[in-house]
Amino acid sequence: MSKQVQDAYIVAATRTPIGKSGRGYFKNTRPDDLLVAAVRSALAQVPSLDPKAIEDAVVGCSFPEAEQGINMARAAMVIAGLPHTVGGVTINRFCASGLTAIQMAADRIRVGEADVMIAGGAESMSMVPMGGNKPSFNPEVFARDENVGIAYGMGLTAEKVAQQWKITRERQDTFALASHQKALKAMADGHFTAEMTPVTVLDRLPNLATGEVITKTRTVNLDEGARPDTSLDGLAKLKPVFAAKGSVTAGNSSQTSDGAGALILASEQAVKTFGLKPLARFVGFAVRGVPPEIMGIGPIEAIPAVLKRAGLTLNDIGWVELNEAFAAQALAVMDTVGLDPSKVNPMGGAIALGHPLGATGAIRAATVVHALHRHQLKYGMLTMCVGMGQGAAGLFERV
Repeated sequence: MSKQVQDAYIVAATRTPIGKSGRGYFKNTRPDDLLVAAVRSALAQVPSLDPKAIEDAVVGCSFPEAEQGINMARAAMVIAGLPHTVGGVTINRFCASGLTAIQMAADRIRVGEADVMIAGGAESMSMVPMGGNKPSFNPEVFARDENVGIAYGMGLTAEKVAQQWKITRERQDTFALASHQKALKAMADGHFTAEMTPVTVLDRLPNLATGEVITKTRTVNLDEGARPDTSLDGLAKLKPVFAAKGSVTAGNSSQTSDGAGALILASEQAVKTFGLKPLARFVGFAVRGVPPEIMGIGPIEAIPAVLKRAGLTLNDIGWVELNEAFAAQALAVMDTVGLDPSKVNPMGGAIALGHPLGATGAIRAATVVHALHRHQLKYGMLTMCVGMGQGAAGLFERV
């Protein structure tokens, strides 16, 4: 006999600031330590919750190796001081890893297998590069035609989308500029404060004169990527980086980044037992495959699927977080699906704020949940394209 599906509620949602990879805030900070900071902050939001009630932790990561390998989810739960009874599993759906982690955690609750779950994502692109330290594609990828597409660089897929959907360089640069402007305004207005977990960073600097190591600490509490000096003229001067005569540049592409996010989900029974206040209900999730060589259009398929499953329409959605892998693909999705530009990324997106791959889904989910409350909106959506040709979308309802 099948069990009746129960609701899964988000009772805490937070994220770290996002740092630039390679030279930014978190270049020397381990991704599992970023995850620990987010998890501890999420737990602090629900002081009445007994940690022993937590069943498991599902954590997304696009390249789970090196500093973010060895089942980072379980390691982070141990380091965070959670009871040893709390499990941990690290999962990978590339850019949608964090969102998929939320879906998997919610589903454990919805089918009655758990009452409290942790979901999150973490990625250090400073420590583990795009593709990992040792990329090794199956030779079959190169033996067949381009539709296999696994070997396609992400930038080339964006060029293909720009060509097929006729997205001009001017539109891409204008979209990129708006991302920076919206992000900077949101920072100035303090709109990221509710979702943000400040992170204390420890720097060790050698004193060559004395041979001593100087230790300094600093607190990071803002995203690093948004640039006030961004302009259309400046963006127009950037050369294409993926195709000689292309239109995709570093300026209209997402930034490689470091960061983490964490959410706590609970059943209605757990909400009552521990006196928790839900922020949102997880409404639903959909994933769809698309041709790998135009992977950026994945949300075109995933968005209608998740709306149909939930019995909703685009008019019901008050806030949309559309991950800006590239301006070209974001615009193609908006044009094709008919998204209202005023509802899409009102506080900027990955072009300005950064895209720490497997963490982005959890990070932007925290943005959606808190934005729904700040603006008293009913439904929010998070959607993103996925490398190798997928699209994912999740829906959240303010409660």
